[in-house]
Amino acid sequence: MPYHDFRQFLGVLRQHGELVDVNRPIALSDVGKALKQAYQKGRPAVCFNDNSTEFPLVCGVYSDRKKALLAFQADDKTILQQVLDGLDNPIAPIMVNGDAPCHEVVITGDDIDIYRFPIPTYSPKDGGPYITPGIVVSKDPETGVPDIGHYRILILGKDMFSFSAQPFHRFGKNLAKCQKMGVTPKAALIIGVDPVLAYTCQVQVHDQTNDWEVAGGLRGAPIELTKCKTCDIEVPATAEVVIEFEVDMAKTVMEGPLGEYTGYYTPASLKPVARITAITHRKKPIFQGLLTGKPVTENHILKQIPFEASFLKTLKRQFPTVEAISVRASAGVSFYVVVAMNQRFAGEARQVILAAMSSNIRPKWVVVVDPDVDVHSSSEVEWAMAFRTQPQRDVIIVDQIPAGPSDPSIDDPTKPRPFRTASSIGIDATKPYGKPFSEVADVPGWEDFEMPELDDRR
Repeated sequence: MPYHDFRQFLGVLRQHGELVDVNRPIALSDVGKALKQAYQKGRPAVCFNDNSTEFPLVCGVYSDRKKALLAFQADDKTILQQVLDGLDNPIAPIMVNGDAPCHEVVITGDDIDIYRFPIPTYSPKDGGPYITPGIVVSKDPETGVPDIGHYRILILGKDMFSFSAQPFHRFGKNLAKCQKMGVTPKAALIIGVDPVLAYTCQVQVHDQTNDWEVAGGLRGAPIELTKCKTCDIEVPATAEVVIEFEVDMAKTVMEGPLGEYTGYYTPASLKPVARITAITHRKKPIFQGLLTGKPVTENHILKQIPFEASFLKTLKRQFPTVEAISVRASAGVSFYVVVAMNQRFAGEARQVILAAMSSNIRPKWVVVVDPDVDVHSSSEVEWAMAFRTQPQRDVIIVDQIPAGPSDPSIDDPTKPRPFRTASSIGIDATKPYGKPFSEVADVPGWEDFEMPELDDRR
């Protein structure tokens, strides 16, 4: 059964020893330091119960693959097929009748004060306090199709904030359409939801996809929605906090810097200003934080499984013998891809490399291996690269292709985004097709050999 809400998932994390409560006082400016410590010591989620506000702050909910598998109630053997099945079988949302839990407390007008919630400044070089795990719910003003996505939110005042929504993101496209139509953009920011919704935000789909239906398919049950109080937007009925807002497209402020998924700061730039029109929340809400920056942080784990599933689905349409995909969290997810496949003919691995390079995830490194190599194991991939390749024969470099987003190494980062180009390298680390190759030296049958002495050691 899918998780009913954020609180139920936190309970599961506690049961698995994956959530640590900190009851001593912790300054919001020290949350980033505490999370870096947690990353070094097993990557548990951390709940800061005494943070100078009246509400607890929980961080690290998506900090490693183990928690991602708990979110999907899957394991490494079943996760990709489960996600693929969910994508192929969307489930429409349902509306909740009566008062929803997210409307237990409704705040409007002069009573709005976003500073009541624990919003950290993760690093002294950040542009200010940021909401980083929030999910923006918006609609295409022409079609009404809803979109959900993660966008960073810089707090400017008790009822004002700015945000970063790139023109190629669906929220950015919705804003541009509103501006063209002369309509004031309205949306909602949701915090504290069934974790599958957070992973849904990363799935690569076309612009007219109803994301609530995708989320329903991934969780195997419909999302329960309720209407916002001050805008025509539907949000999850059990969300911990909902921040309703409207965007003033004529007004801009300098937003940033913030450590991005590449592990580098993006410079401050002019971004729109939003005004909060209402805040609704559950009684005694649990707020959420998320550390961004140098990999591996939560945003990399959030992207990894959805990107792998989406990319596998795309590649298998053209290359049905592709068996597995790994997009490396340590490389910002989309910049380093490993593909395992059975070649059907000479040169097919090179075709896969070129197809990957031309995909919308824009990888900088593409490695193709045989199915006997575990794509998730760096040591096995490096083994294949070391002994199944000759660089002059098996390495491809393609120049002047579209750059991946926020890459600090591109030719000229000051250029407008449509003009930024980069290069990509492909490595065919498969055994030569149709030719004899040395036999692998390994010990057969070791998986089934019983060694209880190893299980009992302390």
